[in-house]
Amino acid sequence: MRKKCILSCLIAASSIFGAVAQTHTLDINTKKVGAAVSPTMYGIFFEDINYAADGGLYGELVKNRSFEFPQALLGWKAFGKFEVKNDGPFERCPHYVVLSYSGHNDAATGLQNEGYFGIGVEKNEEYRFSVWAKTLSGEAKVEVSLVDESTMDEHQEFATAELKVGSNEWKKYELILKPSKTVQKANLRLLLKGKNGVALEHVSLFPKNTFKNRENGMRRDLAQALYDLHPGVFRFPGGCIVEGSSLEQRYQWKNSIGPVENRPLNGNRWLSTFNYRLFPDYYQSYGLGFYEYFLLSEDIGAEPLPVLNVGMACQYQNWNDPKAHVPVDSLQPYIQDCLDLIEFANGDVNTTWGKKRAEMGHPEPFNLKYLAVGNEQWDNLYYERLRPFVKAIRAKYPNIRIIGTSGPDSEGEMFDKGWKAMKEIKADLVDEHFYRNEQWFLSHGLRYEGYDRKGPKVFAGEYACHGKGKKWNHFETSLYEAAFMTDIERNADIVEMATYAPLFAHVDGWQWRPDLIWYDNTRMFKSVSYYVQQMYACNKGTNVLQLSMNGKPVAGQEGQDGLFASAVVDKQKGEIIVKVINTSDKAQDVTLNLNGLKGSRSASVTTLHSDNMDAENTLDNPNAIRPEESTATCQSKKNMNVLNDQLPAKSFRMYRIK
Repeated sequence: MRKKCILSCLIAASSIFGAVAQTHTLDINTKKVGAAVSPTMYGIFFEDINYAADGGLYGELVKNRSFEFPQALLGWKAFGKFEVKNDGPFERCPHYVVLSYSGHNDAATGLQNEGYFGIGVEKNEEYRFSVWAKTLSGEAKVEVSLVDESTMDEHQEFATAELKVGSNEWKKYELILKPSKTVQKANLRLLLKGKNGVALEHVSLFPKNTFKNRENGMRRDLAQALYDLHPGVFRFPGGCIVEGSSLEQRYQWKNSIGPVENRPLNGNRWLSTFNYRLFPDYYQSYGLGFYEYFLLSEDIGAEPLPVLNVGMACQYQNWNDPKAHVPVDSLQPYIQDCLDLIEFANGDVNTTWGKKRAEMGHPEPFNLKYLAVGNEQWDNLYYERLRPFVKAIRAKYPNIRIIGTSGPDSEGEMFDKGWKAMKEIKADLVDEHFYRNEQWFLSHGLRYEGYDRKGPKVFAGEYACHGKGKKWNHFETSLYEAAFMTDIERNADIVEMATYAPLFAHVDGWQWRPDLIWYDNTRMFKSVSYYVQQMYACNKGTNVLQLSMNGKPVAGQEGQDGLFASAVVDKQKGEIIVKVINTSDKAQDVTLNLNGLKGSRSASVTTLHSDNMDAENTLDNPNAIRPEESTATCQSKKNMNVLNDQLPAKSFRMYRIK
């Protein structure tokens, strides 16, 4: 965050330059501490859409590394004398490739992998190549290279090492490649050297420098961006991924644990959903599975919130087909999956699934507290299936907080029906989703004021402002998200958590936008919405403070000139934090009356602003719009402090007063 000049906070000084506009007085009662803000209030939601896992957060650089795609060599070029076989060492991933001598020393035999929209590597970084291999006879040699087919240099290869395979039994081999240059879209090439053939399985390439340096780890810059959000909760793995277009395609967590070499391929739910942006090679390796998810949650300090299937395929895609879903009397395997996941996360090492977790390297429990069952399902098809799940989980794990859903609508008949059912079923939280336009976000600044405080809590599990005719992360839509979030913060007694969606998008592989974080193979940028989320998450405080203008919540109401505001106290840091959003086209004079706050006070000020409402961050200009920091002084008066300021048009400003 860049330093700016000190703000002038004395409203009287502005009169030197002429008449001032109407001042909007925000009264903040610093002595009357309100509802506690949940530590999970602002979090993240991960779904494998837009190549978020393979090709994104997951560090693996090789596509179809185990030759298990429906077309075994999809993602590969094979040349010379080769054969695909299916009696390999891994039961659920049996395919491998045999490379044999072509019959002539100058006739090459080999494989070349294209990666995910190319393989991105950086100069002088180290990359760990590994493969399971065996010889057909004697000692086999394989030249392993990174190649740049677009270069005009004499040599395409720019990092090379020799792999020697000396056993006719399957073994894992490793070596390090160190590129001499940065290449955005390289290929991995394997060339057989000599006359002795070799069998290759599970060909892998990882940056050695992953997040927390974990071997089967995450891409460092993307995972660091998650850490920097300081998320309170981490929802995973979906989203529609949980449902699948069919139940056979649903995300199955038990397939995502154990040795990565033996995790079966799964067809991604988004493989063919958007025919206007079709990616028919979009599959899930399950390399980023539930163990990695729990571990990443721990690494970034977030509470894990897994979502599991309720025995239903996607209702949108199976609208009139009740046979697409599991009969209510046949749900037990799905219910058992939920119970087993809790045991995997929390069970003692002597339990069946706790032992499996320990064998993977984490004997300590992950301390799972939340579990969601179902995603965006609705009506009786969902409600009648959810009930036996809740009954079984409550019986065995009464402390697990269960999350149901109100369906895909943000209001209306089915939304109301969903909430009624969740109250009857006694869900702990209700997952609400709203992808809506600018006007919706501006007109729902009081959404949660009228909610029933006696029922379940709210989880705003998926939301984003989708600008009319604008699908990228424009500044204006991010600003309106900030405005709406004042209502979330103001109603912390009913809203327990909220997560923006979607999280990630590859610039060459997106199907849905806007998204929080964008990237290519070597670079990334944070959208303006990312900074909005960060400003809230890193400044959520511990308790709500009452803030009003003329006795009313500041929520863009009549006479408030497009202002939205909320306030919290952070008891641990001894700070008052006030967030004010000006959604109007004019600068607005505001006065913060910090009632009950005595003594001389200063404020640090963070501002998110752009003069261009269509502006956005990009890969080439990732810092076009970022929060800027400045300072302000308060006037100490009897029993209060006063801070005067002028908010620029279309701006989000946050004050931290000590």
